[in-house]
This record gives sequence, structure tokens and C-alpha cells, in this order.
Amino acid sequence: MTKITLAADADQDLEHLKQRYELILQAMGEGVYGLNERGLTTFVNKAAEDMTGWPAQDLLGKVVHDFHHHTKVDGSPYPSRECPIYQTLQDGIGRHVDHEVFWRKDGTRFPVEYISTAIVRAGRIIGAVIVFKDISERRESEQRLQLALQQVEQLKEQLQAENRYLMDEIREEYNFSNLIGQSPSLKHILSQIEHVAPTLASVLIQGESGTGKELIARAIHDASDRKDRPLVKVNCGAITPSLVESELFGHEKGAFTGALQKRLGRFELAHGGTLFLDEVGELPLDIQVKLLRVLQEGEFERVGSSATRQVDVRIIAATNRPIQGMIERGEFRSDLYYRLSVFPIQVPSLRQRQEDIPLLAEHTLRRLNQKIGKKFTAISNATLKRFKTYHWPGNIRELQNVIERAAIVGSPPELDVTSLPGLAVNSDSEAQVKTAALDSFPTDGDIPENTAPVTLLTLVEVERQHIIRALEHTNWIIAGKLGAAEMLGMPPSTLRSRMKKLDIVRA
Repeated sequence: MTKITLAADADQDLEHLKQRYELILQAMGEGVYGLNERGLTTFVNKAAEDMTGWPAQDLLGKVVHDFHHHTKVDGSPYPSRECPIYQTLQDGIGRHVDHEVFWRKDGTRFPVEYISTAIVRAGRIIGAVIVFKDISERRESEQRLQLALQQVEQLKEQLQAENRYLMDEIREEYNFSNLIGQSPSLKHILSQIEHVAPTLASVLIQGESGTGKELIARAIHDASDRKDRPLVKVNCGAITPSLVESELFGHEKGAFTGALQKRLGRFELAHGGTLFLDEVGELPLDIQVKLLRVLQEGEFERVGSSATRQVDVRIIAATNRPIQGMIERGEFRSDLYYRLSVFPIQVPSLRQRQEDIPLLAEHTLRRLNQKIGKKFTAISNATLKRFKTYHWPGNIRELQNVIERAAIVGSPPELDVTSLPGLAVNSDSEAQVKTAALDSFPTDGDIPENTAPVTLLTLVEVERQHIIRALEHTNWIIAGKLGAAEMLGMPPSTLRSRMKKLDIVRA
């Protein structure tokens, strides 16, 4: 056999081997490109054509980079000299890439993972093979997973915030847990609660301070379909105006000085539940506008963020201020008032529920026995008579404070309260004499003959003395649970304003 024949047979065997490998490459599910040492395309399999839309005849003998790898993910130019595939042709080092895209013939793109491997013969790089695959489904799965993780993180943040809020609520000392009484006015309130609770209507609860407006809000929430979600309370009068927006709507980290971390607002905490806006009349006008938007559209933005967030919250508001007068003075928006007062509830004062005073007093005493560790069995009849005579400017809250103070210093088994502001200290008869004298005072403007002149104080002076007695009774403590403002049934800011107007200063 001649050398020529041997050479021909070898070339034929090599061609058969090449065809066999090409058949294998054509059958692969991954795309395959073959390049020569100059980076020109020598081979394109069927999967590569299907993925890119570029037929082999368009690519063979050309630089494939110019067709499918010409720009980066962000659309910026991708010079071929920076391409990992052509770097492999230069240094022979294989590369694995999964953060780039290939461009199809129709101008669309897809995320790709590829491996470039150098072909080396006799120590010389004679080409490279690129094996790639479309990882769109993987990227979509990763994005779905990332989105799910973000949602889990958001839920975690919300649950943590709700937990902190609920723990604060548990630590807070509630005055009572049920609506106590049998008066017609209370029965009317209970009927209103029964009608409005199952609806989504906004409720505006109005009444003097200390009448139990928060208790009514809780009763509405507990009787609603949202009872398994939180009732979140915001005391609008206790928040400084600069922080009201952050308290209600939350803020992003760095939104303002002191915002060291992201915080969820009360609206997000109350999502799916009820938000109780206590002392809603204290809200600044600019916050009233944003609150109106939430009521109308159910959306808001955190402080420091432009992202709009949807929220599903039922609003129950309460105030002890005359809203109609505030509207006339431009202190409260009429459109917000009508949004809040879809179902108004007027809470009666304790003066209008005199028949409920014994029941409320006994209920309070039972709770105090557990709290202070004493065993009072009853309240004296003389004390109950005094309670019915007293006008209770602080309403139920003042009643509870009076009983608690007396229980702390008193001794069981019977509780006796001997001191009430503006009422006779130790003599029921004296109080009755005073009441009888006022009742018998002429109302037609004529003073009967032989009647001694009566000296009456002006209303301003009566108010001044009443405030001073309350301040002396609380040792001039204004704010807080045992402060004069609580006893008088007004916000601390209002009390300070009245003290300034009436020139009341501590000696």
C-alpha cells in the first residue's frame, strides 16, 4: 500500500470522525458554535439556530460576536476584544459566563449561560467551541423567588411591627373591658354599635373626654368581620405635628434626621383591620388632606418614598372637640368631616347616666381589688350619694381615678370617698343645702323682699378656681393618667392654654 493511499484513508477516517461528531453536536439541546483561530464561525448546530434565529449560512465564515453578542445587558456596546469567548482564543483559558445576554435576529434578547473552551493542537490554539443555553426560565424562577422572599420579608416586618404594637397594647392599662350600665342612653349606644359594626362605614364618635369613646371603638371592631385583625390606635393629640405623617404613613430610612431605619406606619399595621384615630380634631390641616386621600382612594406614600401603597383599613375616629365650630373657623376640613362621620355616635356624659354610676363604681372597685391587692367588698352608701351629686367633668375616667386614689389610701372592707372637687367634703347635708339654695334662687330676675343679697362669682372666676382645685389635688401635675388634664377631661395642651389665659401659676 502506497503512502498516498494511507494518507487518503487517514483523511477519509478523519472526515468520517468529523461527521460523527457533528451529528452528535447537532443532536445536542444546547447551542454550539465552532470558531477558528481568527474567531470566524466554522460550525453552528440546530439548537443554536433555533435559539438565536440566525441560520448557519448567515454566520459561517463571519465573526459571530457581531450578530448575537454586540451589546451588553443594559444595551451599551460590547467590544469583541472584551468578550470572554475571544479572550479564550487569546490565552486558551476556558470561561463560564451566566450574567450576559445573546441577541436574536428579530432584535429581542434572552439571558444566556455559556462555556467557551479552546481547541489546542500541538501546543497551538487553533479555535474554540462555545456551548450555550437559554436560561430565561431559570431567571424567571429566580425573579419569582426573589419577589416571594421580598414579600416574606415585608410580612415579617409587618408581623414584627404588629407584635410590638400589640405588646404595647397589652402593657397599656385599660380602665375597663366592657360597656357597663343599664341607662337608656347606653342602650341606645349599644343598638348603634350593633347596626354599624358589620358594615365598612366610617364612624365618628363624639363626646366629652373620659366618656369611653375608645371602648366604643373597640366594641365596634370586635363585632365586625375584621375582629381577627388588629385594632390600631393613634392618639392624634399626643403626637407632635412634625411626626404625625410619619406615625400614620411610616417612613423610609434616611427620610429625615433621626430616621435610622425603615418604619411601618399605623395604616400599614392596620391593613385588613381597623384604625382608631383618637382626638382626630388635633390633626394639622396638611395631614387632614393626606388622610382624606387614603379614605377616598385607599392609597398613600411613606415619608421619603414616591412608591404608592394600597391599604384596606376601616376608620373609626373620635373627638371631644366641637367639629362643626372648627369647620367654621377653618381648623377642620368639611370634606374630611363628611368622610369620617358616615355614621356618627354621640356618647353621653356621666351626668346623663346617673343611674349607671353605682354599676360603674362597683365594676371599677372589683378590678382595683385585683390590681392593688386589697379586698374591698362594697362602696359606702354615703359615697354613692356623693357620686350622684357630683357633676363629673372628667366623666368615667375621673370616676375611676377618684375610686383608685381612695382605694390606695383606704382600708377594707368598705370604700369611702370623702373628697371630690367642688363638692362638700364631709357633709351630705351641706351639699344638699347648697343644691336647694341654688334651686330656690329666683329665675325671673326679681329678688324677693327680706332676702339677703347673694354674691355670685363670674363664670371665669369659677372656672379659674375649679382648675386651681384640680391642680392642687394632683400636686400641679398637668399631663398623664393622674394629671389635672385627665381629671378635667381636656387635652394637656388645652389646659395649659386655659391656665395662661386665666393667669394661673403655681405659687
